[in-house]
Amino acid sequence: MKQILIADDHEVVRSGLRAIIETRADWIVSGEAIDGRDAIALAMKMKPDIAIVDYSMPVMNGLEVSRRIKSYRLSTEVLILTMHESEEILTEVLLAGVRGFLLKSDARSHLIEAVEALLDHRPYFTSVLLEKLLHDYLLNQKNKSEVLLSSRERSVVQLIAEGHTNKSVGAVLNLSVKTVETHRASAMRKLGISSTAELVRYAIRAKLIAL
Repeated sequence: MKQILIADDHEVVRSGLRAIIETRADWIVSGEAIDGRDAIALAMKMKPDIAIVDYSMPVMNGLEVSRRIKSYRLSTEVLILTMHESEEILTEVLLAGVRGFLLKSDARSHLIEAVEALLDHRPYFTSVLLEKLLHDYLLNQKNKSEVLLSSRERSVVQLIAEGHTNKSVGAVLNLSVKTVETHRASAMRKLGISSTAELVRYAIRAKLIAL
């Protein structure tokens, strides 16, 4: 029997998800959490096979719940649910080590398939999201084929994409914060980007970080 945890602060959403899950005789909803702190406590106690976690929850959001589950080395696979189709959220989710991402509007038709994939330890993203990533990739590749970062710039970009601050990047690379800022600004100028989110997406495309 596969155990599934549902974490969402809306009772109607939890009920709907439970109804879909319970159509499978070999799956059971072994717990429901109404906020991020409850989700972590139940995950630690039950060690479910799957945790279906709403991205936007009080106390601790779904992204932080996912990070905690990973840091505690639980074997639980996380499926993030969100109402918003956001590149930034998807990037954050991937960097947190989450391999399942589903829009709430798609849950009725895709939840079973998503849970099955994660139970087999396969990633799951709907085709709409994959198409969006591909579009962004092609768009950002345009006129950038000749961009070359120095090895130090690549190292700085990688660490920033992994979530390090300028200060912690400096500690890892034995550089001053000012030097890190200089390399970061140089890399962003070469790539023609202006935000950390874009820098993270570049790092994913360039395979500077593992998903």
